[in-house]
Amino acid sequence: MALKITVIGTGYLGATHAAAMAELGFEVLALDVVREKIEMLERGETPMYEPGLEELLRRHVAGFEGSSGRLRFTQDWAEVGAFGDVHFVCVNTPQKHGEYACDMSYVESALASLAPHLARPALVVGKSTVPVGSADRLARMIAELAPAGEDAELAWNPEFLREGFAVQDTLHPDRIVVGVRSERAEALLRQVYETPVGEGTPFVVTDFPTAELVKTSANSFLATKISFINAMAEVCEAADGDVAKLAEAIGYDDRIGKKFLRAGIGFGGGCLPKDIRAFMARAGELGADQALTFLREIDSINMRQRGRMVELARQALGGGSFLGRRIAVLGATFKPDSDDVRDSPALNVAGQIHLQGGQVTVYDPKGMENARRLFPTLGYAPSALEAVRGADAVLHLTEWREFRELDPAALGEVATTRLILDGRNALDPELWRKAGWTYRGMGRPTA
Repeated sequence: MALKITVIGTGYLGATHAAAMAELGFEVLALDVVREKIEMLERGETPMYEPGLEELLRRHVAGFEGSSGRLRFTQDWAEVGAFGDVHFVCVNTPQKHGEYACDMSYVESALASLAPHLARPALVVGKSTVPVGSADRLARMIAELAPAGEDAELAWNPEFLREGFAVQDTLHPDRIVVGVRSERAEALLRQVYETPVGEGTPFVVTDFPTAELVKTSANSFLATKISFINAMAEVCEAADGDVAKLAEAIGYDDRIGKKFLRAGIGFGGGCLPKDIRAFMARAGELGADQALTFLREIDSINMRQRGRMVELARQALGGGSFLGRRIAVLGATFKPDSDDVRDSPALNVAGQIHLQGGQVTVYDPKGMENARRLFPTLGYAPSALEAVRGADAVLHLTEWREFRELDPAALGEVATTRLILDGRNALDPELWRKAGWTYRGMGRPTA
């Protein structure tokens, strides 16, 4: 009998997972408590920008021409319980207000609503990023609340989605990790992921704590790599070195690798910052806080980069006040190919300069609406050209392809001063200098 799958939560992770499961051939029923989200997805629209996701939805949501009709949406927990053999929990785990710890209330609420409707054998699969030790507690909670008792099992299957590549990462993951407690749970998940495993994706079977630790460990390692190269950028600034050449040279060592070695204004978004902070908080609860004290410095280096960018801009403008100076900011999202402005270093820098009296105008290919909601007092322009018009300095803060392909000569015609500060070290200095611009990258005083 073909497995039927449900997805609880239709945010960024849930919407992508539901559409991908339908693409893999499963009948999928997705639930969300927010009616507006359901209505939007039923129209084949997404609440966030993610390349390829709307096309995938329309291929499977009922009502579209040529659609498989394998993906439906509901707000009825009883319908979900009766429909599904495997239930994926994809709800958010934000940082608690005023604390480093993770807020588990959405996960707990979802399981408390689902479990009473599990009257037959079922597998509940957690995909949310949670503190280690959560799965053990949640498994007991499900067994107590479900009419099926211990036949309602839990497994943990962390997600490794990169914003901008989420569809690719779900359909063709670089690894699948499953924390299970029975052969049945493992067999069901092997059935779910039969296609990617058949294509060669490694399938790692482990216990609950290890599965929970994989995501936070991976994110901590990536954050460490980013902050390491940013620390090297600080040294390069002091020593007149070039951090981009330094990164290139060490990147040829295959033990180190080239990825995540681009110095700049640091990481942001809804995952890396909150995940490393929650990891530190949980290690403290477990009595292993000394093992992760280095993450505090990683976080500190990262946050320091934003202030360093503001100071670099101040120095480039003569070292005085930002009052009356016009600053163009290219980029609002925390990374390209996304409309996500959560904890965005680009907006943070723009906001700091604005608070210090600068007239800041922002342009971003996809994040304008979200940025405007978060920072309504900043100026916004409909294009890069309009943002740069009349600017005393241009700050490149999100490495969108559109910005790498800009014509420096055309921008030079409208700028008051041809001064560009590259907060992502992603532009070609030679190209900009040939067009008469003063180019300055972070950690590259001589580049």
